[in-house]
Amino acid sequence: TIDSLKYIDDLNIKAIQLYHINADSTFRLANQARRIANRLNYDKGRADALNNIGIVFVVKGNLNLALRYYNQAYKLYYKIKDSSNCVQLVMNMALVYKGDGKDNRAIERFDAAMSMCKKLKQDSIVSLVISNYLLCYPNKFKGRLKKQYIAQAKKIAVKYKDLRTILVIESIVADDLIAQGKRKQGLVLLRQIIDTTINKKFYYLSMDMLVDMGDQLAKTDPSSATEYYKKGLTIANQNGILIYSEMIAMRLFDLYTKRKDLTTAALYSRQLISLHKEKDSIDDSTSIDYLDYVFKEDRVNSLMERSKYQIAFLILTAITCLLVMVILIIVRKNLRRTKKLNEQVINQNNQMKDALGALEQSQAENTNMLRVVAHDLRSPAAGIYSIACLMMEETGRSDSDQEMLGLIKDSSENSLELVNDLLKKQFKTDSLLKTPVDLAEMLRYCVALLEGSAKAKAQQISLQVKPVTLLANREKLWRVISNLITNAIKFSPNQAIIEVRMEETADYVRISVADEGIGIPVEIENEIFGMFAKVGRAGTAGEESFGLGLAISRQIVHAHGGKIWFERQAIKGVTFFVELPFSAE
Repeated sequence: TIDSLKYIDDLNIKAIQLYHINADSTFRLANQARRIANRLNYDKGRADALNNIGIVFVVKGNLNLALRYYNQAYKLYYKIKDSSNCVQLVMNMALVYKGDGKDNRAIERFDAAMSMCKKLKQDSIVSLVISNYLLCYPNKFKGRLKKQYIAQAKKIAVKYKDLRTILVIESIVADDLIAQGKRKQGLVLLRQIIDTTINKKFYYLSMDMLVDMGDQLAKTDPSSATEYYKKGLTIANQNGILIYSEMIAMRLFDLYTKRKDLTTAALYSRQLISLHKEKDSIDDSTSIDYLDYVFKEDRVNSLMERSKYQIAFLILTAITCLLVMVILIIVRKNLRRTKKLNEQVINQNNQMKDALGALEQSQAENTNMLRVVAHDLRSPAAGIYSIACLMMEETGRSDSDQEMLGLIKDSSENSLELVNDLLKKQFKTDSLLKTPVDLAEMLRYCVALLEGSAKAKAQQISLQVKPVTLLANREKLWRVISNLITNAIKFSPNQAIIEVRMEETADYVRISVADEGIGIPVEIENEIFGMFAKVGRAGTAGEESFGLGLAISRQIVHAHGGKIWFERQAIKGVTFFVELPFSAE
């Protein structure tokens, strides 16, 4: 359909192609695109149309109106995050300030555009910004930096086959040659560029170059300068480029006045007066009243804003009335519900009291049962310990027997301490019995005790320790390391290597146990340190898991002021870390 987004884009493209030939056509097309874009709420098409209208006002010489439409277009481009067109609008505003003689503001906008260019993903607009900056302020950049910018701009323009920008860059090069004393070479290049722009019908672009050529020749060859000025004035008049018509007519007036050719100077004086009148009326001869268009647009926008406020006020009033009615209904219903809820709360409180009493009784029963079980376990453990001690006192036993009996004795002693903890129900940090512990010796003991389990699965336990002494509870730390090595054996395949390492710093000692096991799934990683964790996983040889070891280990480590955690390895398995501070001593 005609009211399509593509049609709006086509109108704007056609408008921008015509501005240097017929600004009135550009205005009509842009205005049509804007109306349709407003109806379809198409911000991109609306912004493009506003930009084109701004260009028309530049051509017509009304720079204040041009800035106004450029600013509106910039806001829309910024809203839709169109970075490239934002840069172009900032550059366009810089050109307007330059034309209005406000150099400080122009340079500020050019600098802002250059800074914004660095963040662009596509560099097509960069060459245009650089070339216009250098064209307007050729002395802003000098020497090596200027050559670098010219080369960068030309490379980008050639990449995108942007002939207009290439011609602008070539004109900058020509001016540079003239400034460096290579006047003949520079003027030849500038003539070639002017011929190309006119042949390609780049009339608006040719204005700057014709004025530049006239200015270069004004002192040395006034006759040739006059010809270039006249050619530029003719093109400007034919294409309604009022801003350049006025500029060139002023130069011709000054040139003939200096020659004392007052008759010809008077002709250009009358033309200047005519141009001023035409500029003030914004080109009445084209049947388009630009200022009337802007005035009516402002009035329509004002009425629309006023209408929006009135509609919003009516909607807000209606909503307020509706809310008051709803609140009254809700309050009435809540009053009825409150009585019922009060009765329900009283009943629930009574039920909670009964449930709390039952829970306390159940807890007491569970505690008693736990103590009975612990008490029954104490006798067998004590028996094992006593028998091991008696057997060790007998003579004639081999060293291996003595070593094995020592392990049995230590294990039964640790089991007795565990049972005693259960009988006491809990332990606290302040109540821990701490003694100087040789961590290296304790780790060797743990490895020696569990080496048999590892050999049963053809596994190897690698141990790296340092001579470190820490004030701690030996039995409880042994339990932590024993749990971690046991888990590594349990969840690692046959012939795996389990690495136990110790690291020491000025503040803490860190013990790590790394395995090549089945790892820890993401879905249970936050549960493994919980008491009776429901992980439901068996070892690689079918070993059963109760979910208590890591929870007990964390409680013991925290009681020592340390921390325990795990990290996944790159290929397979996990590494558990236990970090114990020296400051806890």
